[in-house]
Amino acid sequence: MRLADRITQCRTPFIVQNTIDGTIKHLSGAATFANEVLACATRYVLCDDLTRLCAALAYSKGTSTLACADLLRVPAERVWIEWCEAPWLAQLTRYGFKTDGPSFVGGRRGALIQSCATGRRGLIRAFWARGDTDLDVLASSMEAYFDFDTPQGKAPAAPDTSDRPTISVFDPGAADADILRRCFRFRYERTWAEYYSNAALSPEQRETVARHALGTIAIEIPVMLTFFLLLATRPGLPRRPLMLERLNRARVRSGKTPLLAHVEVFAPLIPEYAPSSGAGPGVERRPRRLHHVRGHLVRRGSQLFWRVPHLRGSCRAGVVRTRTVTWTLDGPIGDSHHPSADRARESQEFVT
Repeated sequence: MRLADRITQCRTPFIVQNTIDGTIKHLSGAATFANEVLACATRYVLCDDLTRLCAALAYSKGTSTLACADLLRVPAERVWIEWCEAPWLAQLTRYGFKTDGPSFVGGRRGALIQSCATGRRGLIRAFWARGDTDLDVLASSMEAYFDFDTPQGKAPAAPDTSDRPTISVFDPGAADADILRRCFRFRYERTWAEYYSNAALSPEQRETVARHALGTIAIEIPVMLTFFLLLATRPGLPRRPLMLERLNRARVRSGKTPLLAHVEVFAPLIPEYAPSSGAGPGVERRPRRLHHVRGHLVRRGSQLFWRVPHLRGSCRAGVVRTRTVTWTLDGPIGDSHHPSADRARESQEFVT
């Protein structure tokens, strides 16, 4: 079952009890968002190939999403995105990220994005499921808010008047090209912020908990941004609305909850690439050793060029696909100029 359906059917509240004084606290969990996911009219489900492509674009060290920040927008004021966990974790491992081990069979990840009308600012909450019961459907204790028009040296403005502490996540290797550092801030959801503020944790324990909480949401955001970027290309990504009317009529007759409508999104077709021998007539050259070349993204005006990860050298192991993919976009959204200003001082920073 899709993650969105599991959340809308989740009825088990997330309740914790203090083992010292016996007090009970109701925290925000998957069941809290059942009605919001149900009311969300735009839902995307990524196929495995598209998940791998988005992850490769997102996590390759040669990719700079900030260079495309003026092209990014959330396609609706409420958007749900989900994908299978296994291909996503495989790409994380490929690009050097540490994971908790093998993926749970049938595990899924997802996110609910609420944005402004322009799609340039908003709030994100992450979800995942790694089992078959309501207790296995979880929501991140942290949320992320963003503003793609944040000038360099400034912090994105919070979507409310809350004074909850925020956390900035950054990659030291990306420097000023880090979109997470400039445009995103992370904070505990209100009930979780109150819960941890009342907990008697040492500074080291608080940092450990915060890093774990960040790991449930920050690592997903580059995949979402890449998906939105590809969604804006011409003619866009191949998609297929899923027709569930007949299945849902049968489910209703048997007393089951109807499944949610959603759009399946697929990876674009990449043409085959015929490798050349690299040597002219009468010239003998020792073939280069087979080696892997990482992918990287280059932007030139309204076009994106993705140099896909590929093997270079001897091709006896198989056929190499085309190494360069070009996407054309309609143009920038809003003002892409980011004047320098005073650096924000209120955010805590964690290195990825």
